[in-house]
Formats: sequence, structure tokens, C-alpha cells
Amino acid sequence: MTEVNFQLHPHQLEVYQHPARFKVVAAGRRFGKSRLAAVWLLTEGLRNELNGRDLSLTETWYIAPTLEMCRDIMWRLIKYLAPDIIRRTWENELKLELTNGRLIQLKSADKPDRLRGVALSAVAFDEYAQQRAEVWEEIIQPTLADVRGKALWIGTPVVDADSHFYRLWLDAADQGDDWAAWQFVTLENPFIPAEEIERARRTMTTAAFRREFEASFESVGGEVLDSALLIEQDEPPADGEIYVSVDLSGFADTSSHTLAQLRSLDETAIAVVQVGTSGWYVHDIIHGRWDVRRTSVEILRAVQKWRPVRVGIERGSLQRAVMGYLPDQARRLGIGVPIVDVGVGPRKGKAQRIGWALQGRMEQGRIKFAPGSYMRALRNQVHGFPASRRDDMIDALALIDQIATTAYGRHAAIEETWQPLDSAVGY
Repeated sequence: MTEVNFQLHPHQLEVYQHPARFKVVAAGRRFGKSRLAAVWLLTEGLRNELNGRDLSLTETWYIAPTLEMCRDIMWRLIKYLAPDIIRRTWENELKLELTNGRLIQLKSADKPDRLRGVALSAVAFDEYAQQRAEVWEEIIQPTLADVRGKALWIGTPVVDADSHFYRLWLDAADQGDDWAAWQFVTLENPFIPAEEIERARRTMTTAAFRREFEASFESVGGEVLDSALLIEQDEPPADGEIYVSVDLSGFADTSSHTLAQLRSLDETAIAVVQVGTSGWYVHDIIHGRWDVRRTSVEILRAVQKWRPVRVGIERGSLQRAVMGYLPDQARRLGIGVPIVDVGVGPRKGKAQRIGWALQGRMEQGRIKFAPGSYMRALRNQVHGFPASRRDDMIDALALIDQIATTAYGRHAAIEETWQPLDSAVGY
């Protein structure tokens, strides 16, 4: 491989030198993400073999949300960094050939089907949160299989419709040695003056500053629900009654959906909450994409296991569909299902309704959560609320407010000699 000497600051170098095959980097503005990606692309392009396989017929790609971003962010930078190892360029195609004969191309993700058909050895995704999830999952990932190619994701956290960049970053820590993830704030670039960061802090909203400079995955929803307040507690309180609330989805047939399409669909969520003098204790939030029959079965399973005093189901056409199955199945199993209708009001008031039900309780520590696999998905939805359309679990939890009766204890005694001043009205 041709020897080149690119300068990287220590945190860029940490990512560059890490042996993981797949690297996910969430970083604040001006951290140096683009320079890191350019150096990585050039050095990967200079490879002639990878994992014992010849790379002559493979390419190295940079993918941004639009061609304008390719030109503005990467094209000039990559030519500036490596004039001595570039043999020729195609300006209109945003393509260049290195001295070893290998090609680097800059591509846009706005028309995914145009990305098919080429074998790749390495690909860098810029601002992946603004791209469709299927660009990686269904199109690019298979192109790396022949040579066990590499991928790098860089971006400033933005919670989009399904938060796929956040999910990718979060999952990278659990997928073994092939994956690694980082989160860097802007100040970790030693060349950015600290006073510039402080000036931005004074002029931006807290949520925007955290997202743009501190690489926080929280959207503006962090001002409504703070994921730091999702407090886990191993043991439930000694008192209280169980309530179950259900936020229904559309019962779509998912057999023909792609993985990316499935992730964008609403889920049914079933919240199981113990309500007592100390507040709410969330035992579980069961969630999934089911047909109407399976949905009714999941509700019955929750009722059979937890024996709630009430089951709240959002009224409407979806509730009527479930009720076509639920009573008969309950009779066959000998289960009583104490169902109550829940009205949620107009959708435009949804964020306010959820905020009223949950925000104060969370801030006062009056909602605790049993540890479980559901917590990751719940945190993801809290991070994105209300910007993201994925809020099924939060919505189900908020419905508990409408069906539960909370006992706050007997803190005031009524005198035995009390008599109403007016027996007609009671005071």
C-alpha cells in the first residue's frame, strides 16, 4: 500500500486505528468527522487486498443524503488531502482514480436504487440519520460480502422518523468485535476554541446545543420527557393494584414488508403498571406488530399473568376489531377481562396529553421501571418524542393516567364531630 501521512487529532486517530470492521461515530459540529471520513476513504482505497481477497474489481464509496452535500463536504476535501495519490478525476461524476488504479466515488442516498450492483470494499455514510435505513440494510450491506468489506458511519445526532442512526449506534456496542461506536463532543477537537463553543451555548436553545455540539441523541422532545428520568428498580412496591393499558396499531400484514419498512410501522403496546401510594411501577411494556387475532391473544396473556383490576383500550375502530375476538377467547380460557374505554382526543394534542400524564410523575420520581428488554425500545422512543412518530410505548403508558385510581395515603384525619353546614350540598 502506498505510504501517505495524514494528520488526525487524537480522537480521530482513535477511531481510525480501531480494528472494528464497522464503526459508528456520533459527534458534534466541527469535531472533524468529514476529515476522518476522507482519510479513512483514501487509505481504504489504497488497499489492493483485504482479508486475502483481491480488490481490483471493487470500489470505495462515500454516501451522503444529497449530491450537493457530496460536493460541499467531501469532494474538495478529498482532492485537497491527496493530490499526490490521485491519478485522475471525473468532476461531473464525483469520481476519482487513485495511483493504484482503484476508484473512489461520491454518491447520494436520495435515489437508493441507483446504488445497486457494484462490489464495494469500503463505504462511509455521512449524516446517516438523514438517509433511509434500507440504504445500508438492503442495498449496501450485501455489496460488502464478497471481500468482507468495511463501513463507517458519521453524523450529528438527529432523531428522525425511526431513529435508525441512534439504533445503529446503540446496537454497535452489543454486536461483538466487528462493531464499535463512539460519541464525541465538539470540544474533543483540540483545534476548536472553547470560547466559540461557549458563544454558541449562550445563543442556542438547550436542546439544539446538546444535539449539535454535545452529540446528544435527544430531540426537542428531551424538553418534554427526559430519558435520564427512566429510573429502574428491581423490586416492586409492597402495595398497589395492577392496571393494563393498550395502544393499538393497524394490524397490517407484515409478511411482505422489508426490514426497513417493518421498523417504520407502528406497534401495539401493552403497558402493565402497578399503581400505589408511592406512584407507578412499570412491570413490563409488551410491544410488537401483530394481526388482530394475535393482538387479542397478547392482551389475554397479560391479563392472565397480571390479573389487572382494569384494562384500558383506546376506543375506535381498532378496539372494535379486537373486541371481535377478545370476549370469545376470554370465555374459552375462563378469564375475566375488565375492559374500559379510553378516549385519547385529537392527535394534535397528543404530545400535551402524554406530557401531562408522565412528565411531572417522572420528574418527581413517581414512576419506576422494572429492568427488562423493553427498556431499550422505551428509551429510544423517549429520546425521539415528540419529533419521532414512534411513540407507541409512551402512549400506552400515558393511558394508565386515565384508568388508574391512585391512593395517596391518609395524611389528614377527618374529625368525628364534623357535620355539613348544608346537608343538601354537603358542606
